[in-house]
Amino acid sequence: MTSNEVINILIGDLHFTYDDTKKIKIFVDELIIYNKKYNLIGKSTLLDVWSRHVLDSAQLVKFIKFDGNLGLADLGTGGGLPGIILAIFNKNINFHVKLYEKSPVKCNFLVNIINKIQINAEVLEGDYLKSKIKSYYITCRAFKKFPELLRVSREKINKPHKMIIMKGKNAQEDINYASKSYSFKYRLENSITDSESKIIILRVN
Repeated sequence: MTSNEVINILIGDLHFTYDDTKKIKIFVDELIIYNKKYNLIGKSTLLDVWSRHVLDSAQLVKFIKFDGNLGLADLGTGGGLPGIILAIFNKNINFHVKLYEKSPVKCNFLVNIINKIQINAEVLEGDYLKSKIKSYYITCRAFKKFPELLRVSREKINKPHKMIIMKGKNAQEDINYASKSYSFKYRLENSITDSESKIIILRVN
């Protein structure tokens, strides 16, 4: 999928603005430059970065209400996916997007891009388990196994909260395995970028 095709979906279906897409272009350009030295994303995905990473991240806006002051925490954000894309979409100054990342190199990239495109986001470097996470929306993309995320949900995140977890084709298997140790309610949503991938949504009260 070309960048223009993705941009048309971002604007037409997901309600990003034209200015949002200009910021995303800057982000993608910087991501590709940094990726030459630092492994922010898999090199095999660079040719399809707009679909594989941008659109994949952007689709999460369908599950988040950006009004109010509930806030969002992106755990293990890496190169800012999905956190930076969601922060670009957010126009509410009272809705805080927090990007949790332990790698100093990746944190430096995130701080630079946040300053460059002027978005409302905060980078938290280090171990995300050191303190309670107070955001309502919790996003995870390619981060930790599902049972570990459930443990984090129970022990480290204030209640209530809503976890939005991006998983591959084995999502149902992960859920079945975790249900042997944990009791939880969930729903599965289809990814718009991969017919086999799923989005697990947990509401924790």
